[in-house]
Amino acid sequence: MDHTNMQVIGWVAAALVTAMLVALITTPVVRSLAIRMGAVDVPRDGRRMHDHPIPRMGGLAIFFGFILSTIIYVELTPELQGMLLGAVIIVVLGIFDDIYALGAKLKLAVQIVAALVAVLSGNLIQVVSNPNIFSPDFWWDLGWLSVPCTVLWIVAITNAVNLIDGLDGLACGVSTISSMTMLVISLVVADGPVAVVMAALAGGCIGFLPYNLNPAKIFMGDTGSTFLGFVLAVMSIQGLFKFYTIISFAVPFLMLGLPIFDTCFAFIRRIAHGQSPMHPDRSHIHHRLIDMGFTQKQAVAVLYIISAILGLCAVVLTTSSALRAMLLLLALCAAGALSGKIFLSGAEKRREGPQTGEGPEKKKEPLSGAEQTEKEEEEREP
Repeated sequence: MDHTNMQVIGWVAAALVTAMLVALITTPVVRSLAIRMGAVDVPRDGRRMHDHPIPRMGGLAIFFGFILSTIIYVELTPELQGMLLGAVIIVVLGIFDDIYALGAKLKLAVQIVAALVAVLSGNLIQVVSNPNIFSPDFWWDLGWLSVPCTVLWIVAITNAVNLIDGLDGLACGVSTISSMTMLVISLVVADGPVAVVMAALAGGCIGFLPYNLNPAKIFMGDTGSTFLGFVLAVMSIQGLFKFYTIISFAVPFLMLGLPIFDTCFAFIRRIAHGQSPMHPDRSHIHHRLIDMGFTQKQAVAVLYIISAILGLCAVVLTTSSALRAMLLLLALCAAGALSGKIFLSGAEKRREGPQTGEGPEKKKEPLSGAEQTEKEEEEREP
């Protein structure tokens, strides 16, 4: 390993540790701030998996760790500056949403503005590798379609990560796995700046995760989930879409496979039922796992494993060989079989539930002193 590679790995390690420590230290402060500002998630419907008010807006701690680490360890190119400015817009939007519960149309409009800021700074999907391996053209030049396609990608991934934020530690853990996947790929292809940025993002998530795992002391809220989705989407443009290889089109979709799959299935399901694609429901993949009898910790562990398998597939595709291609096929088959079983079993269990009149009871966990105080304050509010 040469001196340059060792230096990049050193910067990666420093960025990860810095972001982790900042997030770890600032999360309790952000939790107190969230309670004071009224950014508290109160369970008012069956989609919520918790049974008492929990402060949200914890994504602010991840953002602090990420932004500080990135500024210290990465050269701020125009593309990176555009990504950071767009991320700030997304975080500000998330803070207001966590406090005031903004409307979907307003949030979508601001997300498009943030995406345009990143795109106009040079973060563009200009070329996509051709998925048709028999075609003489190995890639497609998007031309004028590059701007709308890139904006669509950024907004879609931003919301996809937001939609899987339904269990304690799920979105944060999946984002950690995705960012570590892109970190490994960036090291493999010698893309140091992207690797350091991904290390900063992973470090922020790791520092926040101890407070977010079940039973969660704080949620990341839209402040965190949309921020993570936005950064992953933009950095995938810098670090993945620019590969001029036959299989590179699949890499970002595998790396973000779990949120993409869950979001696509949710939209198809809602449209098939005559509902708006944005209509909230309780049929996401994590809800189905809970309905099958899994505990929150078990469901999150299963989804971590699926996300890790897809991440491994993405890494394999960047350095493909006959053996690795075979491993990729086996991993995809395993992930597909497990996903199919989850969805089929979940649907069957929901059909049987109303007929038997029985279902798994939700075991309530004892509240800590701080949580009991929050609950009492919430009950006194008109």
